Amino acid sequence: MTTGIAVMAKAPRPGKAKTRLLPILAPDQAARLGAAFLRDVTENLAVAAQETNIVPYVAFAPAADRHIVETCAAPVTRLLLADGCAPAPQGVEKFGLCLLQALHIMLANGHEAACVLNADSPTLPTRLLREAAAVLAAPGDRVVMGASDDGGYYLLGMKQPHAALLSRIDWSTERVAAQTRDRAAAAGLTLVELDPWFDVDEPADFLRLVNELTGPGSAQARAQGAYPAEHTRACLAGLDCAGAGTPPVFAAQIPAREVPACL
Repeated sequence: MTTGIAVMAKAPRPGKAKTRLLPILAPDQAARLGAAFLRDVTENLAVAAQETNIVPYVAFAPAADRHIVETCAAPVTRLLLADGCAPAPQGVEKFGLCLLQALHIMLANGHEAACVLNADSPTLPTRLLREAAAVLAAPGDRVVMGASDDGGYYLLGMKQPHAALLSRIDWSTERVAAQTRDRAAAAGLTLVELDPWFDVDEPADFLRLVNELTGPGSAQARAQGAYPAEHTRACLAGLDCAGAGTPPVFAAQIPAREVPACL
C-alpha cells in the first residue's frame, strides 16, 4: 500500500508567511525562513519516501501560487490544490476544510492512506514519518496523530476521510490535539499517537530552533534524531542569532543564494 503525505503550505510571500514571527523578523526574512522550512520539510518527506511507500505532496492555496510553491518544494513533490472550496459536512470549517480536501484528493488518487503534515517543523525526525506510514499499513481502520508541544498536531493520518475528526475544532489554539482525541473517541476510532515534536510559530519557538540547529542544543537534537534541516540552518546563518537570549530585532538580510530561489 502507499501513503500520501501532504505538507500544508502557502507561498512564502513577505507579510504573508510566518507572520507571528514578525515581532522579531522583518517580513522578507520571515518569508525566506518559510521558504527554507518548506524545502526542508519536503526533502525530509523525500528521504522517508526512499525507505517506505510514502508519496510526498504539497497542498497549497490559492491556485495562482502554484509556481512559487513548486519552486520551493523538493523536486519529487507532487502538488495538490487545497483551498477549502470543496463540499464538506457541517461543522468542518476554516483550516479543517483545507485538511479534509487534501485527504480526499490523496485517497481519490489511489493511496490506501493519507496524512496531512505541517510546514512548520523543519527538524521533525524522519523516523516519525516512517512510523506514521507503518501505523496506517496495519490492518483495520485507524488514525495516527503526532501532537505538537503547543497543543496542536504536526501530523494527522487516516485510511478514510473521517470528517468528524476535523469538525468543531478550535483551530490555532492549544485545544486542537485534545479535541481531535475526543472526536476520535466519539467516533469509535483507534487513535495511535506518535512521539510529540515542536513547530515554529511564535518567537519562543524560533529561539528554540536557533538553539537546536546552531547553538548548545544541537547535540541533544541530533541524539533525538532531529532532521538536520540544512536549508533552514543556512537561512539562520544570515541572521544575527548569536547570544539570542531574548527575541532581538534582526536587521541582517538573508542571502538569497542560501535558500530556494522562490521569491
